[in-house]
Parts: sequence; structure tokens; C-alpha cells
Amino acid sequence: MKLFLKITGGFLATILFVVILLYIFNYDYILKGIQVVYFQGHKTAYIDDYPEFSNRLIEADSVHSSKWPMHQNYNSVKPTKSLADINEELGTVAFLIIKNDSIWYEEYAEDYGLRSKTNSFSMAKSITVALLGKAIKDGYIKSLDQPVGDFIPEYNKEEQIKLKVGDLASMSSGLDWDENYYNPFSQTAKAYFGEDIRRLASQLKVIEEPGTSFKYLSGNTILLGMVIEKATQMNLSKYLSESFWKPMGMEHDALWQLDSEESGMEKAYCCIASNARDFARFGKLFKNNGKWNDKQLINSQFVNSATKPRFKDSPEYGYGFWLNNYKNKEIFYMRGVLGQYVIVIPEDNLIIVRLGHDLIRREEGEKHPKDFFLYIDETYKMLENAS
Repeated sequence: MKLFLKITGGFLATILFVVILLYIFNYDYILKGIQVVYFQGHKTAYIDDYPEFSNRLIEADSVHSSKWPMHQNYNSVKPTKSLADINEELGTVAFLIIKNDSIWYEEYAEDYGLRSKTNSFSMAKSITVALLGKAIKDGYIKSLDQPVGDFIPEYNKEEQIKLKVGDLASMSSGLDWDENYYNPFSQTAKAYFGEDIRRLASQLKVIEEPGTSFKYLSGNTILLGMVIEKATQMNLSKYLSESFWKPMGMEHDALWQLDSEESGMEKAYCCIASNARDFARFGKLFKNNGKWNDKQLINSQFVNSATKPRFKDSPEYGYGFWLNNYKNKEIFYMRGVLGQYVIVIPEDNLIIVRLGHDLIRREEGEKHPKDFFLYIDETYKMLENAS
């Protein structure tokens, strides 16, 4: 018994010592990560994690909300066997095919449905860049070439002064950010579970020439969110509600995760909890060159820049959107870390939305996940089966 108590006491003392060290070296956010992820039976972030964090409401206009039109052939074609298999294997919870701005096919799995909120993860980067386009149209920000230092004092000196807001949106900042999703000591983990992302972003340094090459960094979008906050004098959720959620007739309110309580900042690089139909509206907005019904919400020139490569040697990214020329069709899409997609193929007036638990992991050198191509292939097979 004494030996048991001695071992137990030593174990508890070790845990206490580790906890103290985490606080001393400013890694206490790891404890939050353990609570949110491992204590909930997960190994990484998951699509239903938003209740574990503080959130800010993105209000819809319940009076003027609008439903997607239903295609005359709605759900008249069954999914291909390959699509059904991949959806089951990867835990797809929502799959939509929108043809000619009408919902042609729609399926939900598990206990998810039309109203279900799930985490956007990095699809939020595209939405934050859309807010940049709106801020430029509204006159809060002059252009993509306006210096970040005009809004964030820490970026108004030395090499930092060269950084432009467009460099943040196009992932070409040259900042010293560690984009590592599985290292608990990385800046990405600290941004997700920490409580002061403004401070985290303000401490970043420009270590490479800005505006010269593509490198995907979530820190870019956090800093861009800070710029939009400062320029508009609004929190991101309010500006998103006024700029898009209400004007585009979103059917439901959404939530945007914060780094801390009500005075905190939205995680601009991720974490909008909404549903498949409402996420799809951003695909339609950019497909229609920034116009929603009869109102131009974003300048068409901005949309054109966002959905075209900025750098010839990095054709996979524009400003906030992933790009591909698959099947000789110009495609742009929003993407989240667990296979969240809003895929837009303007040539065929087609939008594909997929939300779910997992994706096929990219191998070294691959720019796009394999399931991205599978969803496109199987969608076209279904359309062909209908003709």
C-alpha cells in the first residue's frame, strides 16, 4: 500500500510539475487542447468542436432570408457507388450539388441536416478575404497594395513596412509562422487553443521578401483579420453579418470562434460554424463576379484577382481561394483541413459542397487532396446519368 501511495504521489507530482512548466513557458494553451480534443475522445480538431470555445454570433436577417431554389430534377439521380463509398469512408455529413443556381442533389448523414452547424476550418480564410474585398469596396481599405503598417503599428518599421494587405490575402507575406497542425508547440496550435491571437500575430516578423512567392500560413489571415477590424472599427462577425450574411439572405445565424471571451477576436483563419447551404452562397457570390441578385457586393475586379493565380510558379492559389485547372476547366474552391469544400466550376455553372470528418491526406508535393478530384469526377458522372 505504501508503495502504491508513493508511486501515485510521484505521478501526481510529475503532472503538477509539467503543468507549472507549461504556465511558466506560456504553453498553458496545451491544457485547453487536451481538454477540448483528447477528453472528448478525439485525436485532433473536429467538426463539432465549436461549443468548446467562446463564439460570436453572425446574425442572419430572418425577415429577408431566402431559400435556394430546388432544381426540377432534385435528388432524381442516386450517387455513384464510388461517391457513396468515399462519403462513407471519409465520414461525409453533407454533400450538395448546385446546378444553374438550383440544388440538384443533396444528402446528409449521421444526425446532420439542413440546420446543422459544423466547423468551416480554413474555408473561413476565403470568407475573410471576401471581407477584405468588401472593405476595399466600402472605402475602408484603399487597395490590395495598402501597407499593413497603416493599420498595425508593429508593421510600420524595418522590413515589416514592405508588407501589403494583398500579400496577406495571397499567402505571400514572408512571415515567420510555423504552419504545423500536429505539433502542440507550433504557432498554429497556439492560435487554435490560445487566448490572444492578436498578440501572437503582432509578434510575427518578415523574414522573406513579401509579395514574391506563395507560402500557405494561417498567420497571414489572422493578421488580415486584424487589419479589417482596425479599418472598419467593427469586429469580424458584425462586419460579416452586415456585408454578406444579411444581404445574401442566409437562412440561419452562424457562429465564429473567438480566442477568448466576448472581448476576444475571431479566429480569422478558421472556425465559422454554419451549414452546407449557407457556405455554398459564397461559391455563388464569387461565381457571379461579386454580384448577389441585383447588388454588387464586391468589385468584379477583386473577384477576378481572387480566383486567378497571383504567381505563375504557384498556380494553385489566388487571393483566399485554391485554384485548379482539372479537366481543362478553371476551378476555384474553398478548403478546410478535414475535407470541407465549396468547389466552383463557373464554366458549367456548378457548385459542389462537401462537409465531413476526414479527407484523403495529401502526399508530399501534392497541392490538392485526392478526394477533391473524386468529388468532381463522381458529380459529373451523376450529371451524365441524368441526361
